[in-house]
Amino acid sequence: MSFELPKLTYNYEDLEPHIDARTMEIHHSKHHNGYTNNLNNAIKNTELEGKTIEEICQNPNINNAVRNNGGGYYNHCLFWAIISPNGGGIPSGDIAEAIKRDFGSFENFKTEFSNAAATRFGSGWAWLCVKEGKLCVCSTPNQDNPLMPSSCGGNPILCLDVWEHAYYLNYQNRRPDYIEAFFNLINWEEVNRKFNSYTS
Repeated sequence: MSFELPKLTYNYEDLEPHIDARTMEIHHSKHHNGYTNNLNNAIKNTELEGKTIEEICQNPNINNAVRNNGGGYYNHCLFWAIISPNGGGIPSGDIAEAIKRDFGSFENFKTEFSNAAATRFGSGWAWLCVKEGKLCVCSTPNQDNPLMPSSCGGNPILCLDVWEHAYYLNYQNRRPDYIEAFFNLINWEEVNRKFNSYTS
């Protein structure tokens, strides 16, 4: 079964002013769609065909085409899932307690996550992961993600795309402004659900 571009639960314009509609349209229908098609082509008639995207990313023997496009597919699927027009604010529930436990406060987490995103040189991602029952922040280059064996490890529950195509039309080179805007979109209910799926 081939991978498919996921349908969004919101319209491209719904994330404005934090992410503009044109950026969303290009990002989803062009970039993510390209990763999806290229991934399907890269695994066709191989032992990876029929595997889940998580199994593909965790495979230590994938070639660069599968790594780049598989990562691009997985990363964007998570990114769209954890942002929402109704997002933002302060987390509640189990994820809030875990953030306080592992970072000291929400503000400390926000600072650490923002720093990971801001200091990622070139293109890449910032992540919040569950690793050995605790939360941790890391970043990866290109389309790598924490599931990949040579990466930072852990199960991702939140991510931020810091490739320039994710923000350049609206923010140009002001990546810190884009990172700050991202916190207005985080769907903490979905992040909490993902957190509980790895800890319960």
